[in-house]
Amino acid sequence: MKRLLLLFALLASTTLFAQQFLPVKGIVNARDLGGYILPDGRHVKSGQLIRSAQLADATNSDIAYLQGLGTVKVIDFRLDPEKEGRVDKDIPGAKNISLPINASPSLSASSSGKDKKKAAKRKKFNVNKVILFAAFNEQAQQIARDLYPTLLFHPDCQQQFAAFMRELVDTPNGAVLFHCTQGKDRTGIASALILAALGADKETIVKDFDATNKVYEKDVKKYVRRVKFMGGKEAEIATVKAFLGANTDNFIKALDTIDVQYGSLEAYLKGPIGLSDSDIAILKERYTF
Repeated sequence: MKRLLLLFALLASTTLFAQQFLPVKGIVNARDLGGYILPDGRHVKSGQLIRSAQLADATNSDIAYLQGLGTVKVIDFRLDPEKEGRVDKDIPGAKNISLPINASPSLSASSSGKDKKKAAKRKKFNVNKVILFAAFNEQAQQIARDLYPTLLFHPDCQQQFAAFMRELVDTPNGAVLFHCTQGKDRTGIASALILAALGADKETIVKDFDATNKVYEKDVKKYVRRVKFMGGKEAEIATVKAFLGANTDNFIKALDTIDVQYGSLEAYLKGPIGLSDSDIAILKERYTF
C-alpha cells in the first residue's frame, strides 16, 4: 500500500512539473510557480509568478506567449558583465527592472583589475576547461560552498531580495517574471522567498528549487563522470553540481541555518527582507486562491 501511495505521489509531482514548465523554445528553465498546493489547502495562482533563465534567446513566439500572460514586470538579477551580448528581449507592455545580485561580493571586492580581466578572458574558454578547472580549484570550491549562505545572509544580497519582494507587493495586477542567467541560484532563492511568503512548507520550497536539476541533469551527469574519472571526490562533485545545476543539499543546509538564526523562514522574511504582516497578507490575497 505504501508503495502504491508513493507511486501516486510521484505521478502527481511529475504532472505538476509538466504543467509548470512553460511552452517556450528559447528560454531555459522557464517555469510557472502556479499550481503548488499550500498546507492550508490554498493553491498558488497560475500565470502570475514566472521564473526563468535570461531572455536574450527568446523567440518571437516566446515573447508573444509571455505578453499573453499579461507580464507587466521583468526583474533581472544579473550583474552588468553577465548582460554583455546577452541583453533581454523586450516584452511589450512590461517594465524592465534591474536588481543585480552578486553571489560573491567579498571576492569581487578583493579582486584587482588584472584579476577581473583574467576572469573575463576565462569566459571565452571552452566550457570543458572552465568546469573541470573549477571542480579542482580550492577557491572555486569555496565559492560553491558559500553560494547560498552568501545569497541569503550577505547584507547586499538581502537588500536586493528585499527590493524584489517589494516589487511584488507593489504590483497590483499582471504577471511578474524574474530571472538571472541560468534561472537556478538567485532565481531559486527568489522563488523560495515567494513561496515562503505565500505559506508553502519547506518540502514544497525544496521541490521547486530542485526542479532546476531536471533541466541541467544531462550536463551535470556528464561532468560528474569526467570529474570522477580524473579522481575527483565529494568536494569536486559538489562544485560541479553547484555551477552547472542547483546544489539542493547546500540549499537545505542554508534553510536549516535560517531556522537556527531566525527561528523560521517567516521570521527571516519579516527580518532582513522587511516584509510586514500586511505585506504578506497582500501577497497571499494576490497570488493564491
